[in-house]
Amino acid sequence: MGSTCQSSGSCSSGTCGSADAAIVKQDKAIRTSLGKIKNKILVMSGKGGVGKSTVSTNLALGLAKKGYKVGLMDVDLHGPDICRMLNLTEKLHAAHAGENGLLPPMQYNENLKVISLEYMMEDRDDPIIWRGPLKVQAIRQFVADMDWGDLDYLIIDAPPGTGDEPLTVAQTIKDAHAVVVTTPQEVALADVRKSLNFCKHVKMNVIGMVENMSGFICPHCNESVEIFKTGGGEKTAREFGVDFLGRVPIDPRVVVGGDDGTPYLTSGEDSPAVRAFAEIIGNVEKHLAAGKTISLASADSGCACGSTCNPSTCNC
Repeated sequence: MGSTCQSSGSCSSGTCGSADAAIVKQDKAIRTSLGKIKNKILVMSGKGGVGKSTVSTNLALGLAKKGYKVGLMDVDLHGPDICRMLNLTEKLHAAHAGENGLLPPMQYNENLKVISLEYMMEDRDDPIIWRGPLKVQAIRQFVADMDWGDLDYLIIDAPPGTGDEPLTVAQTIKDAHAVVVTTPQEVALADVRKSLNFCKHVKMNVIGMVENMSGFICPHCNESVEIFKTGGGEKTAREFGVDFLGRVPIDPRVVVGGDDGTPYLTSGEDSPAVRAFAEIIGNVEKHLAAGKTISLASADSGCACGSTCNPSTCNC
């Protein structure tokens, strides 16, 4: 991005052309971009392999099918999957900046725009070997340099954990809301509690929790088998005082659809998994339409830092 001072007079700050000036310019571009987006949703989990990308992709598709203008931003920089799940093969080098100087995201359909690091890579199998600062800058550019236009929803697919990527989203998109994904077993829930405490620490409002892989519907007898147990996500949501958005059973067609680039949970077929996910989309829609704000930061008066808090520096 350019960093030349646009003022006709002399620059009194002494930062013209410097990195500081570039950051100020980028901050302005971020504010302009985010100002055109009504609802921002970070899909996250402390645990890997719980289906965050599946939830993100189908949430974005489901909202787009309802007629909303939706953006889907993949900030899982080391393991981006969104392009493959939607069978998007476009390359950034073939795109041209618009009159506003912004680059076009990938266009899945009339209502859904997508950005992922794979859009910018020549070989999608190359590893991304980046430290924090590069990841922070990439996410900021996803917001500042892309022509998102006017959106009703921006869905952000995060990697597992509470590190650089979700923290950058929280600091860059201060009005983002979180949807936390889990599976029912206790090992996953232990990590997911860290995600809820992360939201408490950064003062991010939580829309609710999704319990994925909640039972398996046998394709032969149509009976449910509790492979990973069930109900743990709802219990944890109740403990933290957040909404439980719904549970989605395991269906092999979800896996096949993800691999083929034809997501299943918003396919419109009549199955328990599709019906369950439609209910989740409706609950997210109703939560945001009602203007509900569940801030875990105000759930108690204690410090979110826990035992590591330094009172002289903590701003919890």
